Amino acid sequence: MSKDKEYISPAGTDWEDFRKEFFTPEEIAESNLRVAIIGELIKARQERGITQKQLEEMSGVKQPVIARLETGATDPRLNTVMKILYSLGKTLEIKDI
Repeated sequence: MSKDKEYISPAGTDWEDFRKEFFTPEEIAESNLRVAIIGELIKARQERGITQKQLEEMSGVKQPVIARLETGATDPRLNTVMKILYSLGKTLEIKDI
């Protein structure tokens, strides 16, 4: 490949192009929601200076489950998320999109 030609992958030039080509709008929305919830959980825990082990003691959710949730390695049940949120003084809000 010559230096003056820009490489363009078959999936597009960036992540957004890839997402739009290979995922439905519903899958993208679900992924965005999951990322937002996980981000808020991590942020709330860190702002309070709470370790995952301390959060386990507060919520009853085992530390390995919290770790997998925070890394996105698992798709947690709603009741698990709610236990963690409640322990952090948070809740979910349903609103129009």
